[in-house]
Amino acid sequence: MSAPSGPAVDPRLADAFLAACLAELRAPKPGNVHDFAPGHRMTVADFETSAAVSAPYIAWRGARIGDRVLGAMRATVAAVGCNTNLGILLLTAPIAMAAGQGGDLRRELHAILANTTVEDAEKVFEAIRIANPGGLGRSESHDVAAKPLVTLTQAMAEAADRDRIALQFVTCFDDLFSIGLPAWRRSEPAGDPLRRTLAVYHAYASAMPDTHVTRKHGPEVAEATRIKFAEHREAFANYDISQLLNYDRELKVLGVNPGTSADLTVATEFLARALEDK
Repeated sequence: MSAPSGPAVDPRLADAFLAACLAELRAPKPGNVHDFAPGHRMTVADFETSAAVSAPYIAWRGARIGDRVLGAMRATVAAVGCNTNLGILLLTAPIAMAAGQGGDLRRELHAILANTTVEDAEKVFEAIRIANPGGLGRSESHDVAAKPLVTLTQAMAEAADRDRIALQFVTCFDDLFSIGLPAWRRSEPAGDPLRRTLAVYHAYASAMPDTHVTRKHGPEVAEATRIKFAEHREAFANYDISQLLNYDRELKVLGVNPGTSADLTVATEFLARALEDK
């Protein structure tokens, strides 16, 4: 699968995707990779490269979700040798497809998710196997190691109770519209635009147990992490870099990475930019 180029790529969406990915990296998000500190054997450069090689696929005019995700994941692993962005790709591909339709974005998104195909599922399953994240994982009904017999949205529905990214496919991205976008809109980027990214990240990490943390460490650790994020509300609101980085070190010593919250933050940044352009 060769990378789309020229007129095949929507430059507006490619720029929005890159801007969203880079904004998320600039902010000192406790537990995650950012400009102030690497983590979990990954660096900011890995994520910057991943964003650059993925952008043409996410912004691929007329392409379906499966093609966008699979193309971007192949490009990512070829460029950096590991999975840095599967969750980001799964979340942004449907948004990009909806934004490219030109109508009301949420209405278009609802129609797209209602009409995903088995072929979409096949290609996303292949992307998950390439990424090998422990994401949807193995199950009795829709094992990503096997050929899917259902549509992508149906497969995501089976994983929705344990994966917050999968849940977005069956709720028409309700978390982004009810949690992420309100936090984005409440937080003006005056002074330092990183405050807005941090506000979105905190909104997710303090509102619900991060499902990446749950998979890695169990529900008790995930809930304790959520509570701790809520307790750090003032540090986020006041942009207290010292406290944020202290908490960042604490989480990384424990190997705790609120990766789902970070992926939802990128998706919110992308969605906000896509909406602003309409």
